[in-house]
Amino acid sequence: MAEEKIQLTKRDRLAVAWRSTFIQGSWNYERMQNGGFAFSMIPAIKKLYKTKEDRAAALKRHLEFFNTHPYIASPILGVTLALEEERANGAAVDDVAVQGVKVGMMGPLAGIGDPVFWFTVRPMLGALGASLAMGGNILGPIIFFLAWNIIRWAFMWYTQEFGYKAGSAITDDLSGGLLQDVTKGASILGMFVLASLVQRWVNISFVPTVSEVELSPGAYIEWDKVQMTGAGLQSVFGDIAAGKALSNVKVTTLQDNLDQLIPGLAGLLLTFLCMWLLKKKVSPIVIILGLFVVGILGHVIGLL
Repeated sequence: MAEEKIQLTKRDRLAVAWRSTFIQGSWNYERMQNGGFAFSMIPAIKKLYKTKEDRAAALKRHLEFFNTHPYIASPILGVTLALEEERANGAAVDDVAVQGVKVGMMGPLAGIGDPVFWFTVRPMLGALGASLAMGGNILGPIIFFLAWNIIRWAFMWYTQEFGYKAGSAITDDLSGGLLQDVTKGASILGMFVLASLVQRWVNISFVPTVSEVELSPGAYIEWDKVQMTGAGLQSVFGDIAAGKALSNVKVTTLQDNLDQLIPGLAGLLLTFLCMWLLKKKVSPIVIILGLFVVGILGHVIGLL
């Protein structure tokens, strides 16, 4: 008689989704979210594996390095659940395959969560709630709290389910075809989003002065002639909006010249440098400390 297949129920998957809410609860500098990921997988591990040794091996498997946006971890959890389920039922899914899927998805998808949640959904809901609260409506903070958590939880649950169903298809083609398509598509999307955010996230300003040009009268605001009244200040703001300088000397810095050449060029080059160092197996901690040292020294000598 064939052994009955072990299958994760909706209740099991809900338990994993609930635990994933706390994926950052044991965040650490060595392996980032590995503790939270393993904690999320415990209900599934208990259901799929019966012996203490198998459960310990599964937990150890998921204590490897893991780091991504906390909400984007949900589809990765779903795919991992499907892989573990197939493995528990005898499929040829080894540790390398499981970790490969996690690593292949977590990096590219990490950059999607920030612009979607932190820079779009939360500011929009916050503005709505704040506008109501400023009008004295108690529903302002309540609507923000409820709407944010409903959207967040719905996204985490349905993307985990999507990953779980997609993971079942991946396990049918572990030779590489579908798995490569999934990881490649996630990589392209993630790299596109990250590249578009380089100029926003990576800021470098070179402060050395290149030139100082004295402006002719009328090209700048003559503060000694400004009347400090409502009408006078309104006139000043209009002049600033029209392009008048704040002083009679126009100072051009090295950064101004670089921005005229290619805006954000220095930040892009720094990003490429960090990518090259990572490719050379330089520790991220060393790179971070190096950036701190260079930034401090650059400020001291007047370069940054």
